Amino acid sequence: QIDEAGLEHAIDMPQVTPPEDLPSEAELKASFTDATPEPIRRFFDQPRPIESRPVDPRRYAPRAGVPGEPVQYVWFRASGALPDDPAVHRAVLAYLSDMTLLDTALIAHGRSAFQSDLQVASLDHALWFHRPFRADDWLLYAQDSPSSSGARGLTRGSIYTRDGRLVASVAQEGLIRPR
Repeated sequence: QIDEAGLEHAIDMPQVTPPEDLPSEAELKASFTDATPEPIRRFFDQPRPIESRPVDPRRYAPRAGVPGEPVQYVWFRASGALPDDPAVHRAVLAYLSDMTLLDTALIAHGRSAFQSDLQVASLDHALWFHRPFRADDWLLYAQDSPSSSGARGLTRGSIYTRDGRLVASVAQEGLIRPR
């Protein structure tokens, strides 16, 4: 896309707890270890190039079938410093934009993508970049799911810089099928 002047607006960033005031992944892992099923522990034991801090960590605890509003907020950033090349930052954001998004549709049903009785997979995923950003700085990923039906879940995301600039939008449809 050519960088050019034009009309500009963006939806405001939700007011949420900043990442420094949230538990790290290591702290979350330690607090949930006893109650976390083995597949989830294995997932979080793997080295990851992305650091995340969910605003409501209970979203990642076993849900025990308790439905909730299909909305979640997660802070993300690359685990280390990245070069200044904007293409690298866009590639990292493309990678992280698929993390946690489909799970948002399952919140409405009190379920998790980690449950072995569900088949969950991304079917399509679209990402639009709006403004420059750095993926090695904290980014807020505001996610919602307006609908699930016919073994499909629709999810959307808005990605903001710490100072509230909307830098990317995401839409994803996923397969959500009982096994």
